[in-house]
Amino acid sequence: SSSCLSMESHAGLAATPRALPYYVAFSQLLGLIAVATTGAWLGLYRGGIAWQGVLQFNVHPLCMVIGLIFLQGDALLVYRVFRNETKRTTKVLHGLLHVFAFIIALVGEFLGTHGWTLLSDPQWLVGFGFFLFPGASFSLRSRYRPQHIFFGATIFLLAVGTALLGLKEALLFKLGAKYSTFEPEGVLANMLGLLLAGFGVTVLYILTRADWKRPPQAEEQALSMDFKTLTEGDSPSSQ
Repeated sequence: SSSCLSMESHAGLAATPRALPYYVAFSQLLGLIAVATTGAWLGLYRGGIAWQGVLQFNVHPLCMVIGLIFLQGDALLVYRVFRNETKRTTKVLHGLLHVFAFIIALVGEFLGTHGWTLLSDPQWLVGFGFFLFPGASFSLRSRYRPQHIFFGATIFLLAVGTALLGLKEALLFKLGAKYSTFEPEGVLANMLGLLLAGFGVTVLYILTRADWKRPPQAEEQALSMDFKTLTEGDSPSSQ
């Protein structure tokens, strides 16, 4: 019955590490401020954004920060934040965040493509094929999962690094020798760089803490609940 399933689910809950919510909240604060600072930099010193004309290129850095850094970083954190939710729920949320990141990044790629970002497209497509569609076998998913996690974190790290390099290149191109004289644009842009780096480091730290991973009992319970749902749904008594 549903009451039994609810009791089983509560019994299998694992305690959330005390520091984890603070690190997650800190990462979100850094990410949101980075997005806002990107918009402020483009609006105050680069003329804003537009879909046509010279200002069209300014859409690229904004999409880069929102899609490939902020949303992609949040997608990586889903399995740490929702530690005791069903695997199906966390998988769908993880996929949705990647879909939004993919769409926004696609717009940014058209307006200023970095060659390495093409790596993210196969990663997303293969990930959707293996984990969101029921056709892939459990053994294939298990074998591919470590590679999926590794490439996801690597692409995220490359996104942060590329954003920092692009930001510095833009400043040097416009400010030239005045870059080292604490021009207001340089100060704001360097603050943005620190925010992006801080967000990237915080997300990677959360991901690499072994004791903050999704607890094994949550994984086992998710599988058993899914199996129980399937078997009960196929039984004559449930019809």
